[in-house]
Parts: sequence; C-alpha cells; structure tokens
Amino acid sequence: MSTVKRLGPATLADLPPGVQRPGYDRSEVAAGIVHVGVGSFHRAHQALAIDRLLQAGQGRDWGIRGVALLPGDEPLVRRMQQQDGLYTLVEKYPDGTWDLRVIGSILDVLFGPDDMTAVLEAMADPRVRIVSLTITEGGYNVDRRSGEFIADEPSIRAELQPGAAPATVFGVVCSALRMRRDRGVEPFTVLSCDNIQGNGDVARRMFCAFADLWDPQFGEWMRGSVSFPNTMVDRITPVTTPADVETVSELLGLRDECPVVCEPFFQWVIEDAFPTGRPAWQEAGAHLTEDVAPYEKMKLRLLNASHQGLCYFGHLAGFDLVHEAMQWEALRIFLRRYMDEEATSTLDPVAGVDLDAYKAQLIDRFSNPEVRDTIARLCAESSDRIPKWLLPVVHDRLAQGASVDLSAAIVASWARYAEGVDEHGGEITVVDPLRDSLIPLARRQREDPAAFIGNRALFGDLSDDPRFREPYLSALAGLHARGSRTMLEELT
Repeated sequence: MSTVKRLGPATLADLPPGVQRPGYDRSEVAAGIVHVGVGSFHRAHQALAIDRLLQAGQGRDWGIRGVALLPGDEPLVRRMQQQDGLYTLVEKYPDGTWDLRVIGSILDVLFGPDDMTAVLEAMADPRVRIVSLTITEGGYNVDRRSGEFIADEPSIRAELQPGAAPATVFGVVCSALRMRRDRGVEPFTVLSCDNIQGNGDVARRMFCAFADLWDPQFGEWMRGSVSFPNTMVDRITPVTTPADVETVSELLGLRDECPVVCEPFFQWVIEDAFPTGRPAWQEAGAHLTEDVAPYEKMKLRLLNASHQGLCYFGHLAGFDLVHEAMQWEALRIFLRRYMDEEATSTLDPVAGVDLDAYKAQLIDRFSNPEVRDTIARLCAESSDRIPKWLLPVVHDRLAQGASVDLSAAIVASWARYAEGVDEHGGEITVVDPLRDSLIPLARRQREDPAAFIGNRALFGDLSDDPRFREPYLSALAGLHARGSRTMLEELT
C-alpha cells in the first residue's frame, strides 16, 4: 500500500471511528515500569493491562519505558521509536471480527547499544518501582541439567571482567540495582513475565548467581532486598507477518510498522509481592494471588504441553497453520485424551477454575482460524520446552504408577521431527539451540531406535524405564513405518 501518514501522536485523530485509541494525555503519564524485551507478547499482554488502567483514569504513575538490549532487537526498536511507542493491538475472534486498539502505555523505547547510561538511569529513577522482563525461556542462562547459572557463557565471562560495561540483562539489572542502593533509593521489584515454571524463583536464582560472581557483597544484599514475584502469563500471540502489517495499515488508513495480533483470551496470574507498590492490575483483568503455582502448572501442562503434542504431528502430517491442523479429528481427540488421561492427574487444585471447561476452551483457542498461528512457531526451541512442560507430566505419572503412552508418543513425534526430513523427503528447518547435537541423534534412530532419548542431559534416566521406553519406541516405529496420520489415527 502507499499510505503516506504513519501512526503516531500527531495522527491519532485520523484513526477511523471504530478503532480504540488512548483517551488519556500521554504527556501526563509517568514511567513507573521499565520493561526489558518489548516484543509482541509483552505488547499484547502487560502493556495492554497498563493501557486498560490508563483508559479507566487509573495508573498515571505506571507508564512503561521499553528497553531492548540485543542487536537483533534494533529493527523493532527503530520502528517503535518512529511511532513514539504507539502500535496497534489486534484481537482476532473466531467469527472473523477484528478488534483494533492503539496502545499508548509504552512511553518510549531505549536501545542499550545506543546509550547504556540512559538505560541504567531509567531503571535507577526513583519513580520506577518495577523492572519487568520478557526475555524468552532461554534468556535466563540456566544449565538444563543442573539448573544452575551458566557462568562460563561467553557474554557473561566478558561482563565479569574488571571494568567491563554492563551489556546482558543480568549486568544491566544488577548495575541499576546497585546504583539505587548507593543512592539510597529503594530497590525495584524484578517481575519475570516469561513462560517458565516458577519464573520469579528462576529469575531470583539466576540474577543473584550473577551478582555473587560480580560482587559477592552485593549478591548478599540483593537476596535480602529485592522481590522477584512469580507470574503465569497466557495469550496466544503469533509472529506479526508482513501481511498483518499491510492489512492493519489499510484498516487504520495510517502506516503502522509494528502491529501485534493475538487471540481474545487473556490471563495473567501474579504473586502479590511488591514492596514498593504496583498498579491495580486486578482492575485490568489480572488475578493477584499468594500462590501462582497451581495456575502455572495447569497452564504449562495443559496448554503448553498440548502445543507440543500438536506441532510435531501437525508438521509431519503436512500442516502449516495451527487451526488447520486442528481440523484433523484424530489430532483433536489425541490432545483431549492427553489432557484428560495423563496431564490432569498431575495437577494441583486450582481455585475458581473449571478444568473441563478450561480444556474445552483450549481446543477452541487452538482452532481459531483468525489467529493463524504457525506450526513452525510451536516447533521452535523444543529442547527448552519439552523438558519443562511435558517431561514433568511423565515423571509424575510414573511416580503414580500410571501409564504415559500419550506423552511418550509426543516425545516420539519430536524425535521424528528432529531428523530434519519430513515424510516426503523435504527438509525440515529445525530451530533449536541444541540442533547440532539433536539432529545427528535423531538420524541415528532408524538403526538405534533409543538414540534420541539416550540424551541424558534432556531425558535423564527415562530411557532406562520400560514404562516410558516401550510406548516411546512403539510410537516412533509407527511414525517410521506408517507415517504420522496413520500412526495417530491408530493411537486414538
């Protein structure tokens, strides 16, 4: 399209009548939150919650300053800077309705490589009481086997050298906290919003481990002074495509280079542990609680693990989009059986949640044709996801003396996918931090069927347990001999 005008403060009045836009004066909003990682999920989730408060006349002290630290973030940063932090959030309903809302809660976006001093001063500002994070599951620098901080990661080693400037999220957050301590300013709360079980606990361990290496006395102070609440976040937010940019810009009559698309569902459960205060998130759709764990376990083992059950079978069967794969009846039956027969028995009671309704809603959410979530997105980073979302179900079921046939079949579908060649001989682009070790293992499994699960860093002793090994090998043999469609139909 050839729209000349760009979305920005000066063009808000040009938006069509049906598009929501900030009904508050952004110049009167102070930044109380600095957020590291202003990607699509944050902008569909936490930034929306603050925008809801601002629209309701609340939260004027809780605007957001975005921060990006990685070189790969620069294109998005520049687009957001050109639009003064404004962007369109598009909620896509199954009936084809699109709800467009221009979000104004991100007041500006700072890029670390441009001016790290500005980033540190933003976090050190006494008005800022929360530094929140969406740095992805892999951003916490956790050793998969030990659960400890990876101290010899090259960027960490460089940052720990005497006189080195902060560059990673660990160095930046710790430097800003030390600045506040030295200036007599109370520490901000560090709020992880990443899709990790016990995300606040993980953040506490990893940031304090870095601090111990960097300055042991500061590490001790940090443990006793800084709060790291746990959260559970849920909203399917696919990658924004060029087609999304064009369509949204057409609907706006203005050029928006950084829209976000998502499903209508929104869930945010937050441990209420904010010593210096927080926004009234409960007025914006969030649930504040003393214990996030039951909600988190429910989400990770039902939604996230089911995504894993969907994506590899779906890819092998030739589907590109999630909602298209969900039209395959055998897959729908398989996912609901996994939820009912294996995952549910490993959950804790969840106050106020009807599990049957929640599971039915998950199937409906996966089937939303408007979201157009990709199978490839769900298949990425498997070695970070399967061990955290699915294997805990396996371990708990085995401890119960119960079967794991369906969970084992999901692992087998990952192993078959990781061979890097589909059922028609086409190349599969495996996106995974361990791809260089996983693909060779997967390609050995036609001669050595247990090769993939022999990776003890990922699977521990599961390959030695016949209750897991036998259904896994059976499912893998079926995938090799009969293909994903026939094998899954036989299984269900």
